[in-house]
Amino acid sequence: MASEKEKMLSQKPYIASDPELSKERIRAQKACFQINSLTPDLVEERNTILKDLLGSFKENFYFEPPFHCDYGYNISIGENFYSNYNCVILDCAEVKIGDNVMLAPNVSIFTAGHPIDAEKRNQGWEYAIPVAIGNNVWIGGNVVINPGIKIGDNCVIGSGSVLTKDIPSNVLAAGNPCKVIREITEEDKKYYFKNRKF
Repeated sequence: MASEKEKMLSQKPYIASDPELSKERIRAQKACFQINSLTPDLVEERNTILKDLLGSFKENFYFEPPFHCDYGYNISIGENFYSNYNCVILDCAEVKIGDNVMLAPNVSIFTAGHPIDAEKRNQGWEYAIPVAIGNNVWIGGNVVINPGIKIGDNCVIGSGSVLTKDIPSNVLAAGNPCKVIREITEEDKKYYFKNRKF
């Protein structure tokens, strides 16, 4: 018979209050507490804890505390990852993040969901669906990414967006619910730097 953890990781309904899962969440909470309690100059110490917490990572990454997650081991981050203040990742399923991804403050990534049916919800059932974010993505402040969402490469997600559907590559998207506004163009690549000297 499959354990609740095995059910969770295979995207089947599971009971989150299971003792094994509860113990693993406490471990992640303790690690996050340590990360968030260190003084800002202790970056190496913070990264050592993060390396033990995360599922996989590359050489360069930076988290501005506070940071919170459910388990940690389901989070995979690429090269040059940056998370600003107050990132929350409910990683009951895999959260795969590509290279050169930037998260503004208060970004929330949710893989966990609950039944619409109140009876099942009250019994403690949950489900979890993976989230994937491509390369070269900038996600604005106060964005919510819901279970099962995929964001393509080279995207910008506007502040305050709530993602309920996948976002293709090379677009600017925003809103609640988040929708594609337009494709990113060659003009966008030079817009900010036009008539500016460095």
